[in-house]
Amino acid sequence: MAVLICGSIAYDNIMVFQDRFENHILPDKIHILNVAFQVSEMRREFGGCAGNIAYGFTLLGGSALPMATIGSDFASYADWMDINGITRSHLKTIDDAYTAQAFIITDSDDNQITIFHPGAMAFSSRNSVSAVENVALGIVSPDSYDGMKQHARDLTERGIPFLFDPGQGMAMFHKEDLDIFLEQAYWVAVNSYEWEMLQERTGLSKTQVLERVQALIVTQGAKGSMIHTRQGPIEIPALSVRQVVDPTGCGDAYRAGILYGLSNSMDWETTSRIATLMGAINVQCAGTQNYHFTLDDFKDRFKMAFGYVF
Repeated sequence: MAVLICGSIAYDNIMVFQDRFENHILPDKIHILNVAFQVSEMRREFGGCAGNIAYGFTLLGGSALPMATIGSDFASYADWMDINGITRSHLKTIDDAYTAQAFIITDSDDNQITIFHPGAMAFSSRNSVSAVENVALGIVSPDSYDGMKQHARDLTERGIPFLFDPGQGMAMFHKEDLDIFLEQAYWVAVNSYEWEMLQERTGLSKTQVLERVQALIVTQGAKGSMIHTRQGPIEIPALSVRQVVDPTGCGDAYRAGILYGLSNSMDWETTSRIATLMGAINVQCAGTQNYHFTLDDFKDRFKMAFGYVF
């Protein structure tokens, strides 16, 4: 059975700033901010949360069905998806729009500033989950406001369990929206900053969130991740890597691992370790879809890291 991956498809324009943002932003002048960063490196990558998650999930041997809206400039991305065996059957073209574009600047401390033009993504609610067959579970990842709400509602009406992944879309939602998402979702995944925002906006504690969802997954960057379940918390340390090259897309790689474990009915310990290894592999590559492995290679790396096979 396939996993439906609702979210954005985007071109990522990634830039590296060989300094610290803090050296160029005066805290007492933030209200009259006028700053330019000269970047020494720039490249264009294939990205977007749905694209990134689908890429990682496919590498793991899963059947990914990305659902997104794309623009008239999608040809090169379409070729990339075909080469990597990712279906395009649930991508809808908006002829008079560009594919979503992200402009990401990372400084020497791995802080990031992102500028995002939604383009065709703004019309994601035109995609309907009702047209999808043979889906075991889904994910609602960052997309348009209306699209995320509709896809969560559609998945719920069809009885398809899904992971709610608000990501950078968290800022769009108010308490009423988030309360509904938490009632609909089976699981929720956030990073530590998003978790603080979720608590602030909903007024819910961890215990109260777990009364609504089966698991709360909180990633913590170099500190690893915590899987909070009704049976108790599971702490998974981050893996050591040779070199941190680019943190962009590591959260999406991690979520691909979570979906792989869920779709194969694995326990949370193994699921979160698969996700952790996915993030560790991604962070050592520049870009969000430039890491490669076979499933056998991945299983060997997993055994080396955790001492057992899955």
